[in-house]
Amino acid sequence: MFHSEGYLALEYATFFQIVFEYMYMDAIQLPKSWNVDQIIEDLDQHGFTLIDDAYPQNYVQALAEECTFNLNRFRDAAIQNGVVSNIRSDHILWISEELETAQHHIETLKNISQLLNFNFYLGIQEVEAHFACYNAGEYYALHRDNPQEKNGRIISTVYYLHEDWQDGWGGELHLQDKSGQWHTIQPKPNRIAMFQSDLLHEVIQSKHQRLSITAWLRSANVLF
Repeated sequence: MFHSEGYLALEYATFFQIVFEYMYMDAIQLPKSWNVDQIIEDLDQHGFTLIDDAYPQNYVQALAEECTFNLNRFRDAAIQNGVVSNIRSDHILWISEELETAQHHIETLKNISQLLNFNFYLGIQEVEAHFACYNAGEYYALHRDNPQEKNGRIISTVYYLHEDWQDGWGGELHLQDKSGQWHTIQPKPNRIAMFQSDLLHEVIQSKHQRLSITAWLRSANVLF
């Protein structure tokens, strides 16, 4: 069967677009354990995804050590600009360039942001992040990370970096997905929970020290 020149041009354009997409995705460096297709599908269908065994153990240990070494610098997250909030009681430390081990995680999130922009046209430009420590009895009540789309946060991530977690220790992420279904996500070590910043969620009261990095992929410049 003969094809018109216009049809052939369309076929060639489609072919080169597919080749470009594969080359573009291959050029973005992500850990081998990250199943990109599954991440994209989960976010598209449910608004959240889980990445288990996110990093090699030597990096996990180094990151946990950097976090615990700086625990004395953490501040009460409930105090914002001198105002005390009663919806949370955790403690945080914003991640700056001096925290070199954590910067590797930030760079990885910047890489996945490129893929999310490519697939969903999200316009992510920056990543902001902090260490978070929930001591026994601490929590974060039901909220959205980007209420009424006011702060530029598009995708939220929580990376759990404590060495161990057991059933009954609390600290779970309770999350409502795009369809209104609720999920209870265990803070499994070396797991990343990634979800739309406009989804309702909360951190159940912890009964044991819970360490993590919370990060937001956002459309505006980071302001600390």
